[in-house]
Amino acid sequence: MSDDDGQWEEAVATARAAFAAQDFSALIGAELVRFDPGAAEVRVPFREQLRQQFGFVHGGVIAYAIDNAVTFAAGTRLGPGILTSGITISYLRPATGDLTAVATVVGTTRRQAVVRCEVFSEAESGRVLVASGQGTAVVTG
Repeated sequence: MSDDDGQWEEAVATARAAFAAQDFSALIGAELVRFDPGAAEVRVPFREQLRQQFGFVHGGVIAYAIDNAVTFAAGTRLGPGILTSGITISYLRPATGDLTAVATVVGTTRRQAVVRCEVFSEAESGRVLVASGQGTAVVTG
């Protein structure tokens, strides 16, 4: 995807519309807070309904954040016609606050992108790394 200003503005509008069309993202209150060449950032505000039995943010919510951040970051290089083909996650510590997933494209081919993602949680002590992941997105058409 070109970084040309006109094309890039159109890509940002397409990304924001695609994110807004995701019912699950709306359900959990997620937002696409950054969509830059080679990078994307997804925020999920903490709510009690997103907790697991011990009171921490459920691992599935963290996996969602990685999945979406990976796909949107990959989309900055491959365009909108893509899907995640796989993710791996290492959970480092429990999350107790708002989540921010920061994804960066590691490399691309014509049909796929490999993306690294780190998830941070807001805690009383500040921003804490709670998970690290990697994913691959592939062109669907």
